[in-house]
Amino acid sequence: MNRAEIEMSLNESRNWLLATMGRLSDQRLRAPLTKSESDPESYWSVLDHFAHLALVEGDFASMIRRQLAGSENPVGLLSDEHGVPRTRTEIMAIVNARAEAFQREHRDDTLFEVVALTGAARAVTLALLAELSDEQLTETLHGAPWGDGTIGGVLEANAGHASMHWRWVTDAGFVDALTSE
Repeated sequence: MNRAEIEMSLNESRNWLLATMGRLSDQRLRAPLTKSESDPESYWSVLDHFAHLALVEGDFASMIRRQLAGSENPVGLLSDEHGVPRTRTEIMAIVNARAEAFQREHRDDTLFEVVALTGAARAVTLALLAELSDEQLTETLHGAPWGDGTIGGVLEANAGHASMHWRWVTDAGFVDALTSE
């Protein structure tokens, strides 16, 4: 993917998501919907899924910046601080615990606060995209399983991340609720 395609994908995804979220009532946005992957007592709402996108988008930008600064383990998930490889179960436990902590921190945010939160994260992504050379966009982000594993592919994966969460929301039965709004 080239720079223009990445930016178009990011913008189209965000525009669609903003239009969709803007059509939903506060009750629909906040209704418990999907079980947390970290805490079986916690359920995420549509708004929680939306806010979560900011966490991951910020993480992706930080990983890329770490690599550009010379880090050999920019993703920081595949092995611990001593270089010992982690299992997939260990990695997912870390990822899910961070996601749950972020969700709890933003649980009471309004739609407008979540739009600002995700907008700030997207601004960082777009600024980073503008700073990178074409060569850097095609560079492999060491340890990245997202997109095609390149820096550009990881940036573009933010658009797909929103779609993935929307699928989880609709798989949880939200489609009928959306069409009845």
